[in-house]
Amino acid sequence: MRAIICSAMLLLSAGAAFASGGIWCSADDKAAKFEVEAGVTRGMGGPTFNFRGDLEILGRPDGDSLRKTVFEDSNLTQYWLDDKELRLNIYHEHQLGDKFNSVELTILTMTSDEGVYDGQYTLAVYDSAADTEQDGKPKELTGKVSCGAE
Repeated sequence: MRAIICSAMLLLSAGAAFASGGIWCSADDKAAKFEVEAGVTRGMGGPTFNFRGDLEILGRPDGDSLRKTVFEDSNLTQYWLDDKELRLNIYHEHQLGDKFNSVELTILTMTSDEGVYDGQYTLAVYDSAADTEQDGKPKELTGKVSCGAE
């Protein structure tokens, strides 16, 4: 009886493994270095899980709160994945006292081969200390990004 239960559990867990995949993107250029990744389910509209990532803005001074950012599930605000495109929008706020700084990473890619997506990223960085005109406009950095999906 124990063997039947163990076999059933093994088969059920193997089915779950086929029901999910993953997405990942990375860039490393003169403006920024980042890696992001998430699991993606194949059913129920394809929601993500375990989203995480690291971003380093290379032009920022060491010790600056905006130089390094760690992303987690709540930072992935939108995503799109199909056979032609992978798009991600990632947003994170940094609070410094009563002021807020933010980074918004937008990734737009097109498929170049099965499971391979290449394109551009735009990184909008809002630094409240550097916003002397108080216009709320972020500084934008752009570059090439490579992504994958399975």
